[in-house]
Amino acid sequence: MTVLAHRTDTVTRDALAVLQPGFEGTTAPAWLLRQVAEGLTAVGLFGRNITSAAQLSALTAQLRAERDDVLVAIDEEGGDVTRLEVRGGSSFPGNLALGAVDDTDLTRDVARELGRRLAECGVNLNWAPSADVNSNPNNPVIGVRSFGADTALAARHTAAYVEGLQAAGVAACTKHFPGHGDTNVDSHHALPRIDVDLDTLQARELVPFKAAIEAGSKAVMSAHILVPALDPTRPATLSPQILTGLLRKELGYEGLIVTDGMEMNAIAGTYGIERGSVLAIAAGADAICVGGGLADEATVLRLRDALVAAVREGALPQERLADAATRVRALAQWSRRARPDAPAEGSGASGIGLTAARRAVVVTGAATPVAAPYVATLTPVPNIAVGDETPWGVAAELAALVPDTEAGVYPKGSTAGDVLAAAGARTVVAVVRDAHRHPWMSEVLDALVAARPDTVVVEMGVPLAAPRGALYLATHGASRVCGRAAAEIIAGA
Repeated sequence: MTVLAHRTDTVTRDALAVLQPGFEGTTAPAWLLRQVAEGLTAVGLFGRNITSAAQLSALTAQLRAERDDVLVAIDEEGGDVTRLEVRGGSSFPGNLALGAVDDTDLTRDVARELGRRLAECGVNLNWAPSADVNSNPNNPVIGVRSFGADTALAARHTAAYVEGLQAAGVAACTKHFPGHGDTNVDSHHALPRIDVDLDTLQARELVPFKAAIEAGSKAVMSAHILVPALDPTRPATLSPQILTGLLRKELGYEGLIVTDGMEMNAIAGTYGIERGSVLAIAAGADAICVGGGLADEATVLRLRDALVAAVREGALPQERLADAATRVRALAQWSRRARPDAPAEGSGASGIGLTAARRAVVVTGAATPVAAPYVATLTPVPNIAVGDETPWGVAAELAALVPDTEAGVYPKGSTAGDVLAAAGARTVVAVVRDAHRHPWMSEVLDALVAARPDTVVVEMGVPLAAPRGALYLATHGASRVCGRAAAEIIAGA
């Protein structure tokens, strides 16, 4: 009886160790601290948990008072996907902008500065970078989160980003294995399928992940995608062939394997999060990410109990769960050793993000100062990864440089006539995001340029549409610094 009780307690602690849950609020709730004390080794942060650097530092200190080596994870890609600056926009451009500049030293330095800021706030695991090759221009969820459509470029910048981030003492989590770039479905909503052969996967999707592994990426995140050439029945997150056979054995990866959010509909809507979590650990995953939408103690207990029951029933080998928990704890120990004792050299306010954003802007046409502009922002529905909390565009940044600026926001259904009626005699600055994926945006742009040849067009997504307007600016991302860089050109600053 004593042996059984001890075994159950060990299994329970291991089941807690492999979870990476989120929570509500800007301080750690009592239930979270209790679970950390009982064996929970990692916690995930989202925009709802952060109001300032000082508040975030206090929150992570609160967690570490309960467990010194706790992994505090965040989805901070910089660019469009930011949690650290969710309410004001990121001080860093995203991957596509860095890829457009194509200076690996710059990418490494940007990642290191981002990592330094995270480390100063007590965050030690970043669910970034995206190593996906954005080969499908209509991809609804990757886009500017990728370094680009060129495989070699994506590989060298993925490696540089991993090196920079981890030089600051923050573990990188390269995603979304085996590659989410050739999808036309958002896995937050449904299960995407990539129908390419093994040769294409080896020559394209897997190359940046090999570079990340060579660079020492401490973690890799799986994708909720079906790749029949690798496994015709199960998505990558639940596939032994992909996680154990390909990632572990063929590619020789020994670090932590983390799942993408298990409440995403690609898993929750097909397998359910409890069964999905068991299958993921059995397939070779080491950590279960959950908490973007389900962020309470009941979810943690449901997943813990599902894993414990699977071990008891023989559906999940205890050795596999123990191995997963050991890998989580090993990363926690690395993160504790890598934690900076003092602010890194060169810490403090850094303009490297704005410098990078300025270098990323591609200008077509004559750049002459625009007086009294009217900024018309054509807004698509944002994908869930980006969220709708973070402001984007050039209106606020341009207004700071040109005080007489006026602006309006135009969702789907708006027309060029709506914009022109509001603009009056002012020069129109039309701001778009992935216009090539939204026919209504392209129609509005064409009509605006036809009616007003002096229209300025700012594309803040993937710039695949043909340049149009008297001045066309491709910023390669919609972060705050990307907006600032574009505004400076429009204002002649």
